Amino acid sequence: MTLHLRTRLCGVIGDPIEHSLSPVMHNAAFRELGLDYAYFAFHVPKESLKPAILGVVGLGIVGLNVTIPHKLQVLRYLDHVDEEASRLGAVNTVINRDGRLYGCNTDGIGALRALEQNGVTVKGKRSTLMGAGGASRAIAFKLSEHVRSMTILNRTKSRAASLARSLRRYRNIEVKVKELTEENLSETLRETDILINATPIGMWPNVDVTPVRKELLPSGLTVFDIVYNPIQTRLLHDASKRGCRVIDGVDMLVHQGAPAFKLWTGREAPIEVMRKAVLRALKRKFGS
Repeated sequence: MTLHLRTRLCGVIGDPIEHSLSPVMHNAAFRELGLDYAYFAFHVPKESLKPAILGVVGLGIVGLNVTIPHKLQVLRYLDHVDEEASRLGAVNTVINRDGRLYGCNTDGIGALRALEQNGVTVKGKRSTLMGAGGASRAIAFKLSEHVRSMTILNRTKSRAASLARSLRRYRNIEVKVKELTEENLSETLRETDILINATPIGMWPNVDVTPVRKELLPSGLTVFDIVYNPIQTRLLHDASKRGCRVIDGVDMLVHQGAPAFKLWTGREAPIEVMRKAVLRALKRKFGS
């Protein structure tokens, strides 16, 4: 990568952030299209979020992706948030337009496209979502346009209940809320078609941890883990052994990144280039 005074900068902020492969993915896309852009990962603790966002304008950064734990809190520092992200109460993409910061959320469409790309019919299905953070909210809203029912499980039940209330306000869908416990999972998974892990459980370096004990996973269940680092989490490994259909987080990473890429550059994202760049990086890291 050769940087110039005219190079336009993008990036991702989060805490932790060293696991992110967004720089690998977006920089590969910039190179493919011959764009003078560069993408970096910035470690931003919670207490530094406000000055970091103000710095986007001061430094002339074109745009940001936003990840854990900032997707909800970042809204208060933006000039405008689109309708969908406002309903969600979560932003994962920021665009700097002449010094004014605009927020939107591409996580939901990224998850839906990942499921569809892997041959999963979402319409009319019974879904279970683990987690109630920023990514969970976006996925819940997008899937609720299609699924028959949704159960939200979270360690803090009040956060799941808050998400459910938001869904019921905008969607005519059956939504249940439960604490994320083994007993509740056992009961819920017997009546689930699609299970989505939207928590960071199982993400590197905690690769031996899983949110669901293997014996609770019924054969025939679709298990989608949005964690992509590693590609095959402990949850997906166990689900595969149990005869489940498994979907890793790489496709969601790519499909949520593509709309952001277009917002920053005005160009269609080279999807396959982005996917291959992520897979190469993961194979180098994990040797498989």
